Amino acid sequence: MSQPTLNGQRVQLRPLQREDRAALLDAAADGELWNLSVTVVPNEDTIDRYIETALAGRDAGTVMPFAVVRLRDGKVVGSTRYWKIDRANRKLEIGHTWLAASTQRTGINREAKYLLLAHAFEAMQCVRVQFTTDERNEKSRAAILGVGATQEGVVRHERIMPDGRKRNSVRFSIIDDEWPGVKAMLLAKLDRRA
Repeated sequence: MSQPTLNGQRVQLRPLQREDRAALLDAAADGELWNLSVTVVPNEDTIDRYIETALAGRDAGTVMPFAVVRLRDGKVVGSTRYWKIDRANRKLEIGHTWLAASTQRTGINREAKYLLLAHAFEAMQCVRVQFTTDERNEKSRAAILGVGATQEGVVRHERIMPDGRKRNSVRFSIIDDEWPGVKAMLLAKLDRRA
């Protein structure tokens, strides 16, 4: 499965590579994101497994991992991916998204989500794109609602976090019938920030 590079005005999403190791660690260090209890961000001890798991998923055809590159300086500022890719049912999940603290609330996340959604619905012909986040992650929940997704419910004890906590997850989705309206809303928001 070939993986595209997605280009916007502020951000480029390019296929994740092993060579991104140091840049990802630098991005995660901006805010010491590995200390967050509501998401999993790699640190020096976990980065190799993080990258290898992402690349193995790409080889299996179920994951497309991206490095998030800020265009103004070419710096890797985080990572995101398509995962749970189900081609038969034309659905996938956007997740494993994290950004350096200094790039949060700058429009980079919204543009990255727009690029991912546009490619999923328009190039991959998806009928459903879903998002899942920790019930306790208020910032992530607000960001997902801000890109036009609909909250569907809470999945109880959906996963075990690295600290052993049983995480309740909130599931959101956008379906193909909603994409034209979501796209127009996102483009209007992105134009206002330009």
